[in-house]
Amino acid sequence: MDSELQMGLIGAGVAAFVAIVAYNKWQERKHRRQAEKAFKSDHRDVLLEPGEAPAEARKADRKEPGEREPVIGDTAPSFAAAAPRRVLPDLPEVLDERADCIIRIEAIEPLDAPKLWEAQRGALDGLSKTVRWFAFDDAANLWQPLNAHSAGTHHWFCAALQLVDRRGPIGEADYLRFSGGVQRVAEQFLAVPAGLPSRTEALGNATELDRFCADVDVQIGINVVTANGQPFAGTKIRGLAEVEGLVLNGDGAFHAVDEEGKSLFTLCNMEPGLFVQDEMRHLQTSGLTLVIDVPCVANGATVFERMMTFANQLAGALNGVVVDDNRAAFGPDAAGLIKAQILQFQDHMASQRIPAGGPLARRLFSA
Repeated sequence: MDSELQMGLIGAGVAAFVAIVAYNKWQERKHRRQAEKAFKSDHRDVLLEPGEAPAEARKADRKEPGEREPVIGDTAPSFAAAAPRRVLPDLPEVLDERADCIIRIEAIEPLDAPKLWEAQRGALDGLSKTVRWFAFDDAANLWQPLNAHSAGTHHWFCAALQLVDRRGPIGEADYLRFSGGVQRVAEQFLAVPAGLPSRTEALGNATELDRFCADVDVQIGINVVTANGQPFAGTKIRGLAEVEGLVLNGDGAFHAVDEEGKSLFTLCNMEPGLFVQDEMRHLQTSGLTLVIDVPCVANGATVFERMMTFANQLAGALNGVVVDDNRAAFGPDAAGLIKAQILQFQDHMASQRIPAGGPLARRLFSA
């Protein structure tokens, strides 16, 4: 009888030991898989300081939701279903990795959008280029632009530094301020930065893109000047512009706009003074300038034709002549050459998947 009792106790002990060993092996394999995933990234995570453990490895040390400790005497360890892991969302559609330095941030616990917005203002102050923030809406499964009026809580955020505008590309100081600032914001809320181009990659992209932009950054202007020395009256200029559908903006120029309100070409004073609504009745000028911003206008050749037609209408109504910047007559032959050049520039932009007049082109060729 004692022998049977001893054998039963030994058997129970062996079963418990096997269960514990099996559990330990399961944990070991789980940690190994997570560690392997952490080191399979194609790019070095430049946000991590030397010696700092990767974020995935730190996560592996936390007990997964739904896990419980094994109980001695169980024939096998039992576990509740683990909570599904959140998947890294794709980038916001309005961003482009060629033109933006992008960092996504994962908040383990939902993070209040207004708090993050306030924190990033100080951390990213002083950058020479535009930074845009987005928050991922889990319910709608899309990125929403983040601003001072945003509300709600989110697990994923995205910060994007524009690499190039008309003032040139970002420099190393901008890159370091941006990457370091986003990291500090993430750490403040115990969040994890995910994916950032290396310094060399970001600055190289900026230089290459700026070189391309410089090749196609063309603005074409033509002038209408008085033919007899009599200045043009502001009231007549305004009337002709409004009949053509141009709108006087705060920049002191009349704008021809498309159905979305985007500028196609402008009419401004050839002399230093600006056009101001309340002062047009008193204004007199010896010349007008019409300008088309080639990379910012879709169908530039068609828009240029419209601009030339309007210039000739102005010349006829104001007793003026159409000339180039050297005061040489600007006739159909010269206009044909300019139109052909516009087509070449815009075809080159299209070949690089930056169509003239598109959202990306308008960002890159902003002041």
